[in-house]
Amino acid sequence: MSESRITVYTPDSSLANPRKMVGEMFRDLLRGRELAWRLAVRDISSQYRQAFLGIFWAFITPLATTITWIFLSGSGIVSVGETNLPYPVYVFTGTLLWSILIDAMNAPTQQTNAARGMLAKLNFPREALLLSGIYKILFNTGIKMMLLIGALLLVGINPGWSLLLFPLGILSLILVGTAIGLLITPVGMLYTDVGRAVPLLMNFVMYLTPVVFPMPKEGWVATLYQINPLSPVILTARDWLTGFPPEFLGYFLVVNVAAFALLLVVWVAYRLAMPIIIERMSA
Repeated sequence: MSESRITVYTPDSSLANPRKMVGEMFRDLLRGRELAWRLAVRDISSQYRQAFLGIFWAFITPLATTITWIFLSGSGIVSVGETNLPYPVYVFTGTLLWSILIDAMNAPTQQTNAARGMLAKLNFPREALLLSGIYKILFNTGIKMMLLIGALLLVGINPGWSLLLFPLGILSLILVGTAIGLLITPVGMLYTDVGRAVPLLMNFVMYLTPVVFPMPKEGWVATLYQINPLSPVILTARDWLTGFPPEFLGYFLVVNVAAFALLLVVWVAYRLAMPIIIERMSA
């Protein structure tokens, strides 16, 4: 017989005992692993069972973006500049990496929204929702990356030993995306305007990140690219994937340390906000 768990509710804020709160956070994270796995398997099965093209949808948007920018660059409508990779490879890898970041950003809000019925009726570790989103991202990313690496080898790009470091780039994208996504989840659950505004904002941010354009060499735009914390994440992951030495490794490490600290802070905010969100959803 499994041991029953007793939950004691008190009017005291969890912040009154930070050490106890942090311990409960990680215990709930561990307790939610099995539920998170079951939710992820259900969602992945549903996602691909109900789509005629299945996993190919993971490539349609990056491929369409790549074709569009190849046309714009080749026709002279847009001047892209020189890249250290063939431009089709540069933009395709960039858009795929960007899609992983965006998926990680959207996952916390999407998973929490999808579980509205469960949240209102059942008491379970809310961290299971976050973990299930990460499991889905890892699964989808694994499929994308296996096919992408195969395509790179076919066009003659051999990343060599740096490919062993590429998973760190993927984890960095997921870490940064999850931290940003969890930051906006409580507000996004209460106000749908946030969910509509964020994609518009990120479309703009993409053009200030070396996804389809290389890093500018001078001018105020170059400064924006350099201070953009997403730039070293995309560049370093792409460099490891394609066999180039990472140029912004120091900045990459700083961004990841900051993202980890942000994730811990917004995780606390998420736990504190969930009772209020559930009450608003049940009203």
